[in-house]
Amino acid sequence: MQVSSMLVSLSEIEAAAARVRPAARVTPLIEVAWCGTGAGRLFLKCENFQPMGAFKIRGAYNMLAQLPADALKRGVITYSSGNHGQAVAMAARLLGAKAVIVMPTTAPKVKVEGAQGFGAEVTFAGTTSLERKARAEEIAAERGLTMVPPFDHPMIIAGQGTVGLEILDQCPDAATVVVEVGGGGLSSGVAAAVKRRNPGVRVVGVEPEGAAKMSRSLEAGKPVTLDRVVSIADGLMTVRPGDLTFEHVKAFVDQVVTVTDADMVRAIQWLYRHARLVVEPSGSVTTAAVMLGLGGIDPSKGPVVAIVSGGNVEAAQYAEYITR
Repeated sequence: MQVSSMLVSLSEIEAAAARVRPAARVTPLIEVAWCGTGAGRLFLKCENFQPMGAFKIRGAYNMLAQLPADALKRGVITYSSGNHGQAVAMAARLLGAKAVIVMPTTAPKVKVEGAQGFGAEVTFAGTTSLERKARAEEIAAERGLTMVPPFDHPMIIAGQGTVGLEILDQCPDAATVVVEVGGGGLSSGVAAAVKRRNPGVRVVGVEPEGAAKMSRSLEAGKPVTLDRVVSIADGLMTVRPGDLTFEHVKAFVDQVVTVTDADMVRAIQWLYRHARLVVEPSGSVTTAAVMLGLGGIDPSKGPVVAIVSGGNVEAAQYAEYITR
């Protein structure tokens, strides 16, 4: 199969936009003061305002809503550092299915409790995405559960792509869209939606310096697995991008850049003081890139839209970030 035929189509993303309406909000796009050098117009796409606090509900609900009735009756399972787990738990509850979430032993308490609050069974396995994936596959085989991957699936990518459609509807003259890069689900879907509708919009992906799996993969020309990842951005700590998400990023994202943990903390502080937003480290990377002027972000060419992907952060840790 040719790579081009594997990529999610605009019609699939548009269908997902209608499908996810019972679960996902059309989140606001707010204009804030320009935070980089020079002057420009900056908009924040506030996915931290989703019911479970992050964009992940879009992809999770899009996939679960398309499962056969017998699969929903048996139940679903996923492996997640937190936000995707909460999203699967919420989607399963809305659709009357049982959900099992395999999380890392280091998962933030706020994300664990979030998944449990939606009625999911939570179990723990290791600290890496590969470890929790292996455990989830074991449980799925034992119980006959349907796997809901966190990023590397066309239904997940199409669901996340609905963020891109909303951005273009809310800011038709957007010149640059800045999106986080973890496993690549959000960046793949957003970039596919944006580029298929308006190829002239620049798309910049941002990942942690300590978990730069997509940057390394693009350099190598194929997905690579990092030996080690270290970052405060727990939602972006995958050690390897997906095969499908890698192809989407390669095809649709203009440039992928990295930011440090210190950059994220400065962005969290700026978002608190100037936008009054509570943002987790993973959701701050896009603002950090704008503040640093990375990825060819040029405000003179038109409005810049930074996606704030989530706001699920421990209260004590957040207080430390904003007072550091």
